[in-house]
Amino acid sequence: MEAATLNYLQRLQAHKGGLLCLKAELYWYGGRGRDGTPGRICLILDAAIIASAPASATTATAAYYASAAAAATAALLLIDGSPQWIWVVEADVELL
Repeated sequence: MEAATLNYLQRLQAHKGGLLCLKAELYWYGGRGRDGTPGRICLILDAAIIASAPASATTATAAYYASAAAAATAALLLIDGSPQWIWVVEADVELL
C-alpha cells in the first residue's frame, strides 16, 4: 500500500467527529446515478482502506467512480441524517 494512501487514511481517521466537504458530486449505485450536489458538508464517523465494497456501500465520489480503483479509502459519513460508506479520493475531499 502506498505511503500517500496511508497518510490520507490517517488524516481522515484523525478527523473523526469533524466535518469534511465533498467537493464533487456523489455517484449513487443501484441506478440512482450522480446526485448533482457538489459541496456537500458531512460529519466523518469512520474511515478505512477496504479492498472490496462494504455491504452497505451505496455511493462514491465521482472521481472514485471514474477511477475504478481496486482498493481504496472509504469514509463512513453522515449524509442527510443517515450513515453511508462512501468511496473517496483525496482530490474530492476537503477537511474542515
